[in-house]
Amino acid sequence: MSTDIKQKLIVAGIAAALPLIVLFEGTRQTAYLDPVSIPTICRGHTGGVKLGQTATIEQCDDMTVQDLLKAKVSMESCLKVPLNDNQRAAFTSFVFNVGPGRKGVKDGFCVLENGKPSTMITLLNKGDYTGACNQLPYWNTANHIVLRGLTKRRAAERELCLKPA
Repeated sequence: MSTDIKQKLIVAGIAAALPLIVLFEGTRQTAYLDPVSIPTICRGHTGGVKLGQTATIEQCDDMTVQDLLKAKVSMESCLKVPLNDNQRAAFTSFVFNVGPGRKGVKDGFCVLENGKPSTMITLLNKGDYTGACNQLPYWNTANHIVLRGLTKRRAAERELCLKPA
């Protein structure tokens, strides 16, 4: 990753999310189907991806930064309390992977499919930072199947989230 890219993430307060993304997403320059059959490329980028598509490392870097910044904005859209940099990075990594959620469509950080706020955001907005961080390990399934990679990722996000900044 270039210094410019890292600087953008430092300024956004989410630089600590980058190692999580690189470790758990990996970098694949040719589009593939993720565990729930969503066309994906680079480091978890899904927007407009078609199977057979390819990307350069520079394009992957740009997609990663844009996706992380978008995840941060989504995360902050339902947040009512301040976060330290480690908490911000951990929850941004989570939203990067899971999304904010949408009523009637999908569970996520802000809202569940049933339209209610997630327990994680409810605890966080009450100022229960530890409780919110401790919710991360519960989000280790895809299509109701526990995935070892997600279990490891959520443990790493939780550890970062609980780490004082």
